[in-house]
Amino acid sequence: MLNRVYADYLMPSRLGEYDALVREVADAGYAQLSVREFYRDIHHHGRPTGKSFVHRHDIDSDLRTAKKMFAIESRHGVHASYYFRLCTLDFGFMRDIEAAGSEASYHYEEVADYAKRHRLRSADAVRQRFPEIREMFARNVSSIVERLGLPLTTVASHGDFANRRLKVINHELLRDEALRRRCGIECESYDAELLRCFDIYISDRKHPVYYYPLSPFDALEKYEHICLLTHPVQWETNWVESTRCNMRRLVEEMAWRT
Repeated sequence: MLNRVYADYLMPSRLGEYDALVREVADAGYAQLSVREFYRDIHHHGRPTGKSFVHRHDIDSDLRTAKKMFAIESRHGVHASYYFRLCTLDFGFMRDIEAAGSEASYHYEEVADYAKRHRLRSADAVRQRFPEIREMFARNVSSIVERLGLPLTTVASHGDFANRRLKVINHELLRDEALRRRCGIECESYDAELLRCFDIYISDRKHPVYYYPLSPFDALEKYEHICLLTHPVQWETNWVESTRCNMRRLVEEMAWRT
């Protein structure tokens, strides 16, 4: 609990560390790419070409820090993928990301949303509703594309407490190839075709761990193809966002259980 309080409200900004990281990655000779760029490279050539470091940002919350990370990348000419939930969509920011050569797309969670809204408590009950949930996904993608004015090429599944409890991941929804074609989705960020092309996949963690399975600084030169998943809220404290997210989760859990 003390670590959680520190991470959410007291931790000094780690954005200087992120700036140092993108500089060290460049100095080590890696191309810093979005998921879309990396996927299209391997799809075209059958394998990655050259040393590559893929930046993936899941914007679960905290647009303020996401914009600061984007500013750092823009200064260094770094490309990245930013995946936005419905509750974090910012179309002006997303257009700025695309204009800079990076990727702005969808961090989808229709399976968890549907389960919580309808208070479904078993995996079987959720999967029986997949046809309806796929329609929700298609409508949401269509709405985002229309408002953004750009197609969504890759998407990323969000992980919610409901997914963990039910043992049904949002990614299961996109095992339907017809749904992918209908929505113009070329790749899901957890597709095996994509993941097997990384030598190591690193995710940020809350204080005191910070990275798993190892620091990206330590991965440089040891691995040729690296993916780093980050969440802006874990790089700089944002009292308002942290409190809002903590309260939202508490309310959702209480509502789901009743």
